[in-house]
Amino acid sequence: MSTPKLTVVIGASENPQRYSFLAVSRLRANGHPVIAIGKRAGRIGDTPIVTEHPNVTGVDTVTLYLNPTLQQEYYDYIFSLQPKRIIFNPGTENTELIRLAAEHGVKAQEACTLVLLSTGQY
Repeated sequence: MSTPKLTVVIGASENPQRYSFLAVSRLRANGHPVIAIGKRAGRIGDTPIVTEHPNVTGVDTVTLYLNPTLQQEYYDYIFSLQPKRIIFNPGTENTELIRLAAEHGVKAQEACTLVLLSTGQY
């Protein structure tokens, strides 16, 4: 197993049909600590979904499950976390945020968190 990577999931949902739900579940199952941020408070297993923007250090990855329009309100927050990378899951690709990531020295990766986990590339 890889080294645990603190991951912030933005767009988390309690709905088990959503990919964000699966991502939080599989990240945790693979030993990665997760901070789940969503529109509504709730839980995914033992992981709380919070609606605020908690101040966290040591973030390795921010993985997005929000469309580009909804991502805009998170720009400042994402960069305040100083992540090493941002994963743009399918449907979340955002050229503006990718450009900003490059300006902040953050790796932007257009990929699927679930695929990265299942293939050992996370």
